Amino acid sequence: MTDMGQQRGGNGHITDGALCASGTDTTADATVDDAVPTAERAIRVAVVDDHEVFRAGVIATLQPYFTIVGQAPDVEGSIAMIADTLPDVVLLDVHVPGGEGGGGAEILAKSLPLSPRSAFLALSVSDSPQDVGAVIRAGARGYVTKTITGHDLVSSIRQVHEGYAVFSPKLAGFVLSAFQGTPLGDTPVHDDELDRLSAREQEVMRLIARGYTYKEVASELFISIKTVETHMSSVLRKLQLSNRTELTRWAADRRIV
Repeated sequence: MTDMGQQRGGNGHITDGALCASGTDTTADATVDDAVPTAERAIRVAVVDDHEVFRAGVIATLQPYFTIVGQAPDVEGSIAMIADTLPDVVLLDVHVPGGEGGGGAEILAKSLPLSPRSAFLALSVSDSPQDVGAVIRAGARGYVTKTITGHDLVSSIRQVHEGYAVFSPKLAGFVLSAFQGTPLGDTPVHDDELDRLSAREQEVMRLIARGYTYKEVASELFISIKTVETHMSSVLRKLQLSNRTELTRWAADRRIV
């Protein structure tokens, strides 16, 4: 699987051949064989993501190839849905609201005992070492970013169902550290300042710190520019910072971007 890079586009799309909100793959040659074997269609998939538009697009992309048995936008709903449907593969966002604030890692920890045969594949906008390490240690079999193409996502689901580990190439170092039990990015596991931010505020903070514009953040997270501005104001206030330059320096010092 190849990493498509992190290019962003407007109108709720993820560009450079990645999934778009309508569920269409924008890469001309990123198609899966028209004749999908019945056995592959029988792979039962559940989708967990709190972004409704993106979740609908992913489901539309996967439906020709798999049986979609459930979907959920939060921690409590995901755990209940997984326990009820017992999916073969769970496609899991990392930052999901609800529960005790643990997001995807919390869903993994609480769902695996209820559905031990399910394989979990993380699909997230985040590529931070902390997020990767948290879900891998919780039991995820793979982690790919939302810049993945529809073709590669279908392939990744098939691979984790067959027992293989699947990761975006750029995350390989993080994954190795997680399996070795070594600190990721030399960043403390617990950061009082970072913990002041909600999961969504952390997503916005990381993207802004990487140099994204408000418009690009809005497109990436499927929210309005006004909402991005609101989250950014909250982030700066909670961290007692004055501007995005100080935020970038703050995030770089903690190696979370």
